[in-house]
Amino acid sequence: MTWDVALILVTDGLANGAIYLLAGLGLVLIFSVTRVVFVPFGDIAAFAALSLAAFETGRVPPTIGMVAVLTALALATEVGGLLRRGEAARIPKAVLMWGVLPAIPCVLAWLAARPGVPVAVHIAVAVLLVVPIAPLLARVVFQPIADASVLVLLIVSLALHFLLSGLGLLFFGPEGSRTTPLTSAVFTLGDGFTVSGQVVLMVGAAIVLSGLFFLVFERTVAGKALRATAVNRVGARLVGIRPVRTALLAYGCASLLAGLIGVLIAPVTTMYYDSGFIIGLKAFVAAIIGGLVSYPMTAVGALAVGVVESFASFWSGALKDVIVFSLLIPVLMLRSFLAAHSEEEEDEVDQ
Repeated sequence: MTWDVALILVTDGLANGAIYLLAGLGLVLIFSVTRVVFVPFGDIAAFAALSLAAFETGRVPPTIGMVAVLTALALATEVGGLLRRGEAARIPKAVLMWGVLPAIPCVLAWLAARPGVPVAVHIAVAVLLVVPIAPLLARVVFQPIADASVLVLLIVSLALHFLLSGLGLLFFGPEGSRTTPLTSAVFTLGDGFTVSGQVVLMVGAAIVLSGLFFLVFERTVAGKALRATAVNRVGARLVGIRPVRTALLAYGCASLLAGLIGVLIAPVTTMYYDSGFIIGLKAFVAAIIGGLVSYPMTAVGALAVGVVESFASFWSGALKDVIVFSLLIPVLMLRSFLAAHSEEEEDEVDQ
């Protein structure tokens, strides 16, 4: 391997790592606030990419139908819950929150599918269209079982992924799609080495969004509420923070990240209805490196996963995923060695 090849692999690895970084931030955000390992995260990114591809081919995105179905289910769940508790007076607010607001991106997407709409509008609407998906899924599936164990939540999350994957096949079909690059710029970095503008955009977006996340968590009331809920749900409730609202905020932020990932990765990878699973799985490896709680370590893990994947694909394309997922073994062994064990657990081991 020459230095030029190594430099190309590092560049590709950083671009992939930027995508895993954003996905890892979304996974850690949801888990820290709700204890849910949100497996369908990658599916939402794939739906955003396929929605943008539908706009480019002049079709109405099938995502509209998916969001409409989820909106109807969430609204029925919310209204049913209010009627059982005898709070019928809150139904109009529920209709606004769970019926009208999620329908707005659907209307915008339907209007944006007309001829002559600028590409920038298509990109913005493709992202907006998938933002309601995670909060709607949370209202229908996760909110009723919020106090269940982490294992139960993980099993439900995994089942939800297979459900969304099936809906993706139903709405989008088995064909893959790749969108046009968001920029055609090419940068020359000395001695003829070039980097495409799309790669620079992916890395730059990851840096900017990570910085915005830091500012939101440190400087805003909503960010501090998310941090408080992540640290101690009971304590947050005692000081007036409603975990249900912070959970929905976390799902909304993660869904926005997934939408941005979809429009960033669609020009460099052919996306299928089930392509999001492998993206989410590699981001999960990065999140595990960060212990599902540390954002900086998740970022480091995401970049490491991207670079390892790039070099592994050079040496053996068939085994690149095996090599990447093998990173979990030493990481879990190290975390198990460093983790504090209770006396009760030690006694059980001795016996």
